[in-house]
Amino acid sequence: MEWDELVEAARLATAHSYSPYSHYPVGAAAWTTDGRLVTGCNVENASYGLTLCAECGLVSNLAATGGGRLIRFTCVDQAGRIITPCGRCRQLLWEHGGPTLQVLSPAGVVSMDQLLPQAWGFEELNPSA
Repeated sequence: MEWDELVEAARLATAHSYSPYSHYPVGAAAWTTDGRLVTGCNVENASYGLTLCAECGLVSNLAATGGGRLIRFTCVDQAGRIITPCGRCRQLLWEHGGPTLQVLSPAGVVSMDQLLPQAWGFEELNPSA
């Protein structure tokens, strides 16, 4: 579960990106608690608001391959430069990795609660669950 492997998997995922509008392929990769590697890439749409970020594809891959929790995550551009998830995707990652998810960012490894402080999720919406 090395970071180098994760960055390379994310870089390879950019090759599957559909980004004819921005010309900015993004790939994402994460390790799960049970040791699976899940990846995703961005998929754009002419109606820009319907564009799916790479993290969306990654979470769909997570669900489609058995679910579980994310423990390490990164995303990169086509050149392999590490980038950070947008705000929407930070919330998505919180939902599937929680506050302790380790994120490789341009500033180094940070926990999800550092990347998205004071986040809320299932527990706050379902306090009796």
